Amino acid sequence: MPHVTTLELVQGTLDVLVLRTLEQGATHGYGVSRWIRQRTKGVLDVQDAALYKALRRLERRGLVRAEWGVSENNRRARYYALTRSGARQLKQETDAWRRYAEAVSAVLGPQAEGA
Repeated sequence: MPHVTTLELVQGTLDVLVLRTLEQGATHGYGVSRWIRQRTKGVLDVQDAALYKALRRLERRGLVRAEWGVSENNRRARYYALTRSGARQLKQETDAWRRYAEAVSAVLGPQAEGA
């Protein structure tokens, strides 16, 4: 199965994927991209530049907070965590994406007999 690069994602998708990832707990940027890649079985491959741009955008909006820490390999890394506002936004976005996915699936699914 081919993988989808960040640029091919529908606008706004990366933000909700990042928020969902951070719902699991605070992590650094590499941890975010690794979690998304693992959850999608490698179909979504998030490019670093787009990921860090999204993280900065989400931080400016108050949806995530960031602080410096030490990574698993003993390197300085910026860790991102979901804020309460981010959790509320994630819920809204998740509900909207589910409705959107159901609508697209209805169009792309098999045609009803006599249609």
